[in-house]
This record gives sequence, C-alpha cells and structure tokens, in this order.
Amino acid sequence: MNDRTTSASPEWRDDREEIARLLPPPADRDVPHEQHLRHKDLLMHTIDREQAEQAARIPLARRLLRPALLAPATALALACALTAGIALTDSGDKGSHGAASDMRPAAALLGRISAAAGEHPALTVRDDQFVYTKEKTQGADVTTGKAVLDPLLDREVWYAQEPGPMLKLGLIREDGETLPINAELGDTHGTAAGISRPTYHWLSSLPTDPDKLLTYLYANTPFATGRERDQAVFEQIGSLLGGLMPPRTAAALYRAAAKIPGVTPAPKARDAIGRQGLGIARDDTRYGVRTEWVFDKKDYAFLGSRSYLTRDGSYGKSGTLLSSSAELAHAVVDKAGESPTAG
Repeated sequence: MNDRTTSASPEWRDDREEIARLLPPPADRDVPHEQHLRHKDLLMHTIDREQAEQAARIPLARRLLRPALLAPATALALACALTAGIALTDSGDKGSHGAASDMRPAAALLGRISAAAGEHPALTVRDDQFVYTKEKTQGADVTTGKAVLDPLLDREVWYAQEPGPMLKLGLIREDGETLPINAELGDTHGTAAGISRPTYHWLSSLPTDPDKLLTYLYANTPFATGRERDQAVFEQIGSLLGGLMPPRTAAALYRAAAKIPGVTPAPKARDAIGRQGLGIARDDTRYGVRTEWVFDKKDYAFLGSRSYLTRDGSYGKSGTLLSSSAELAHAVVDKAGESPTAG
C-alpha cells in the first residue's frame, strides 16, 4: 500500500486526475442569494450531455436558491439549477457587449417594449413602505439527477424599501406558509439596497443611458466560475424585470438588453399560466438552456418568464421545462403581509 501511494502508479494517477478534473475549484465569488424573488427562477448552471454523464457519478448536484431576497434557512425550493460543479474555461468571454451584431431582429422589438415602458407614470415609494408582488411560479427539482417539475405555486412577496443595511428584508407567503426574508446567512451587518436588493429608489439611481447601464451591469453582475458573461448579464436584467420599476430605468434596461450578443425574438413564448406573448430569449449554448422573457402583445407589459433545455442530457430531453413564472399583481403597501387595496 505504501509503495502504491509513494510511487503513484499510472492507474492511480489516472484515477486521481479524473477525480480532480470533476471536482469544482473554489468559486471566484460566491453567487449571492439576494437579487429578487418576484422574478423567474434563474437557471445558474447546467451541464452538457457528456459532462452530465460524468458528473452523475459524484454527489455534487445541489439546488441553487433563486437569486433573491431569500430566507437562507427555509426549504422554499424556489429555484431549479442544474449544477455539477464542473468548471469550464472562459474562452474570451469578457463581456464584449459592444460587438453585438447577431441579434438585430430583437432590437426592434425591445425598442417598442422600451418605449411602452417609458410611458408609464413614475411612483412615489417611501423608504418605510414595501413593494408587493403576486405571481405564480414553477420550478424543477434536479437533486435526483433528473428534472422533476414541482407543482405551480402561488407566491406573494413584500420587499422592504429601506435603503440602509437590513437583516429582515421582507416577507414571503407561498404554499400556505408565511416566512421572513432574511439577509444572507452569515451576514451580520445586513444587506443594503443595491444589485442584490434592488429597491425602487436604487433602481431609479441606475444610469438611463443604455450603454452606460450595460457597462455598469457587466461590471457589477456577480461572477460564477464557468458562467458565460453575456448570459449572466442577460439573466441579471431578467431578475430586475416585472414588479414595480421606475419607467426610465425599465426603458433603459430593455435597450441595454438589445445590445447583448445572442439575444433573439421568441415568437412562441408562454409564461407559467400559458399566456402566449412576444418573447425575448437568449440561449446559453454552453449548457444547452434557453431563457425567455414574455411580454403582452398589446401593451408590451412583462408577463413572466421561463427556461428549458435545448438539447438532450442526463436531466431530461430537449424542451424539458426548468422554471417558469407569471406576474399577476404589483402594488406599494405600508406593512409587510398587508394585501393591497382593490384598485
């Protein structure tokens, strides 16, 4: 036994190198929990067919909670993520958003959506109030190695608008259970308003020039090892959509999204409750997943989103739904847990 350990036979070296290749390296930066619960379950990682078959031998698959204002200790199972901890080389993916040339058909649609969003009236939201969101959501559990779709759930969320660091960020009511939304586990100082806790006032502080806004998003969207930067920024914008947003910020976000390479129209997009609308999508070709945003055909209002597999793999066949959402109502209320008044 000692001889094998010290001399490192070729067979042992092969095994060691195979295991080392499959295990994930330390992340450049932890993926934060806090982005926004009112939006779609973002698919943060999945793997292609060959990598899935290899990773299935190692118990590394886990659930990534939806990037949101989430109570870390609760088993809300809000998101689906296909992650096997396999790091991929980021070949030149440095966020060259100025070179977008393959998505001009989407630019015209996003221009119309932007114009409609900019016409909405701005709201007055006090720091002591809460932004209320009601939606239906559905996600797939992949912890067994197969994507198993959970039932469609009703969800209500109240987000605190206080700009300073907070430990209690709001309230969530889902599947008959009401729970607090806490700061990320280990955060003893609280979470301030920002990209991980986007309050109405913080959103209004973002640049309204699309190029400046996109530069900000590429610089501040959290990094994750092996993640396509363009896809990460596209999904970061998606995490800010829906709900209540300053009109000028919403208009700028849509025009910024039009500049991300690979963004395309999705004519048959549907939200979680089957409403078909005008779709905007981007394929994560590295992992074989498409993320779609769905907009109303008449007034261009954001209806919801969905993500699904675009090629066969160990988690399911092409077309397997991974997550979806449908926006139902939004309001500003004075207390967490308070239902908005009619109208």
